[in-house]
Amino acid sequence: MADDVFQNPEDRLGLPGWTYFNDELFELEAEQLFRRHWQLVCHQNDIPEKGQFTTFDLVGERALIIRGEDDVIRAFHNLCRHRGSRVVTEESGLCKKAIVCPFHGWSFNLDGSLRSPARPRSLPDLDPVEWGLKPIECEIWQGFIFIRFKPGPQPSVKDIMAPHDDLIKPHHLPDLMPASSPHLSETWDVNWKAIRDVDNEGYHVPIAHPGLQDLYGKDYYDFDLTGDTSVSVGNFNKTPSHLWSVRNYRNLINNLPEPWASLPKAWHYVLLFPNQVIGFYPDSIIFYQDIPVTTGTSQQRSASYARPDEDRVTRAARHLAARIDEITGIEDMHLIEWSYEAMKSSAFDGIMLSDLESGVGQYHNRLRQMFPVMTCKDEPAERTVKQINYDMS
Repeated sequence: MADDVFQNPEDRLGLPGWTYFNDELFELEAEQLFRRHWQLVCHQNDIPEKGQFTTFDLVGERALIIRGEDDVIRAFHNLCRHRGSRVVTEESGLCKKAIVCPFHGWSFNLDGSLRSPARPRSLPDLDPVEWGLKPIECEIWQGFIFIRFKPGPQPSVKDIMAPHDDLIKPHHLPDLMPASSPHLSETWDVNWKAIRDVDNEGYHVPIAHPGLQDLYGKDYYDFDLTGDTSVSVGNFNKTPSHLWSVRNYRNLINNLPEPWASLPKAWHYVLLFPNQVIGFYPDSIIFYQDIPVTTGTSQQRSASYARPDEDRVTRAARHLAARIDEITGIEDMHLIEWSYEAMKSSAFDGIMLSDLESGVGQYHNRLRQMFPVMTCKDEPAERTVKQINYDMS
């Protein structure tokens, strides 16, 4: 695996430092990666009622996802057709019969069609479909709602995730219930790729994550990025745990009811390119995704989901899993910040990736394929990045 990733010895040096700080490159990433690849918004049970909605913002785009009177979930640009205001301003909520813009009061039906402009006599006749909210491509996969702002290279989410059907099927994903609604972290002063670089390898687990090391031991594996997904798996350690949270978590997992008792005693993570991960635990399902804000600032968006008819043991296990995850997240944030700030140093001339970090190498290779300008060791002159990338493509 590592031999395939690092055929070119220079690939072990990772992406050039300038690629984490260049505003022109960030705009290319926003257009080609984030607007044209699937993004996980939430689960269908986050909006179970007619008229219930959630919103999702990414690289200047604003999405509204709402369940209609006909019980169909649709996605629209959160943009009034009158003056471009957000038609809903809350992160989530309920529109009982209509979506009413807070600027001038234009109203839209729950299927997105124009219901009525404010003071219609002051306007020409407007076709309700033509002047309705602009739709966004939407796919519901196993109960999870994905959107794509613009057409892109990826196939359907169903096809992307098909290689993992055997892992996924026993988890009964459509029946999940929200345990914590999708929410954003505080803003971090790092480029989004710096977050991916830490998350794309488990080489650091033994040193940086005592909790995960206590849970997994040496039984943690990263697998190849195949197509648009890759898998990491941590099989639970069979030796006694030292940490209170891990020890009690494993005891609870051993006493889960069926069908969850038959699930593997492991945490599986599926990366969906370019920026999101779904975690499959015996007790729950989680997801998190990296949200680029600017070239040098990012957030992480995450949520967790409980089993239907969750019993006391499964609920307690889910809470302990969340505790372990929370501590791991804090530890990872330090690693991300330290790695990112190093790139500003005069001494920084690249990194040296181990065979155990082939996931980082594969991810960087994928980005180089999409953005050939990333192969340039030195930062291109100002206002030339887009043209050089085009010429190299």
